[in-house]
Amino acid sequence: MKNFVSKTILGSAILISIFSCNKQETVGNSTIEKNVSEDYTASVSDSISSVATMKVKDKEFIKTADVNMEVQDVYDATISIEKSLKDLGGFVTSSRLNSQTISEETFNTSNENAILVRKFQTENTMQVRVPSEKLGEFLNLINNKKVFLNSRVILAEDVTSNIKLAKLEEKRNAKTAENIDKLKTNTDKVSMIDDNLSEGNLQKISTYEMSDHLKYSTVDIFIKEPKLRIAEIAVTNTGNIDNKYKFNFFYDVKNAFVEGFYLIQRLIVGLVSIWPILVIASLIFYFLRKRKKPMNFEKEHVDE
Repeated sequence: MKNFVSKTILGSAILISIFSCNKQETVGNSTIEKNVSEDYTASVSDSISSVATMKVKDKEFIKTADVNMEVQDVYDATISIEKSLKDLGGFVTSSRLNSQTISEETFNTSNENAILVRKFQTENTMQVRVPSEKLGEFLNLINNKKVFLNSRVILAEDVTSNIKLAKLEEKRNAKTAENIDKLKTNTDKVSMIDDNLSEGNLQKISTYEMSDHLKYSTVDIFIKEPKLRIAEIAVTNTGNIDNKYKFNFFYDVKNAFVEGFYLIQRLIVGLVSIWPILVIASLIFYFLRKRKKPMNFEKEHVDE
């Protein structure tokens, strides 16, 4: 009996130990899974604008973005985007807000009035410039306005070599100018100076444009509303008015008399315009008739 109790206690202790170990392992796995999930979520959240905020030592990037999303209200979202842009030191280069009519139908409510029911969808296409160092912040701000994100493309073009090449070209242009100055003055020298100045101006414009794109990122934004809007517009019952003036007996009779009179005038004018043909036809008819009379006279004598 004593041995049986001892074995029972020992077995219970073993079972409790196994259960405790399994429980601890489950908790540990849950903790690991939770940490992995949090890390993954943080990674995804950070990757939304990681390209927009990317900085690499000794590298220069021209950053651009293209956002296509659906918002609750296009007009309110547009105002919000423009305000956020102004606060960040950016500006709008284009904004095309329009309402696309899907369908419309008019319902008459009385002899004079009607209701135009129009179903439409509002959208806006924008292009904005935002300071490059605040591109990520701007994208996060407009991201808060979305109902559904259709697409977002963020590009960072490495132009480090282009900048170095522009500096080398500037030095080459200056060296060319020095070499031209050493030549004797003639027609060719004047032409060479002009060509070199033109090339130098083009290089300066190219450098300025690159500096501008480095300073300000270009963002193309397309926003639209996912649901159709319905507008009920009070209009005039044009169908009833058309029926009212569609037929006027006395007016139409008067016009018929006038048009008949004009028709007679046109016929007379037409006959006058072809008077040579009428004269020739009359002469031909006269000679044929005159010729026919002697033939009839001779026939009568033969019969006698």
